[in-house]
Amino acid sequence: MAAMDLFGRRWALRILWELRAGPLGARALLARCEGLSSSVLYQRLRELTSNGIIAPSADGYELTPLGTALGDALGPLNEWAITWAQAQGQNDQDPVEA
Repeated sequence: MAAMDLFGRRWALRILWELRAGPLGARALLARCEGLSSSVLYQRLRELTSNGIIAPSADGYELTPLGTALGDALGPLNEWAITWAQAQGQNDQDPVEA
């Protein structure tokens, strides 16, 4: 249940989703996550780093091998979310990007 507590925190999964394509700095993460405050971003980055999911890099933050494995699991969840959004009559093709 500790993993559910960590990933259930606001913005945690979104940060991981944004890091799936490669490292990003804090400024880029803030730009991609509209509505995310810098204080919450830095708190989530500390939590994800201390749990071995992400790591600081020369380019900002990146997924660790453990984080990459988690990122691979998010793809099917995103596909489900797209199907769900369409069933709800939403026009979004990618609910995560909304």
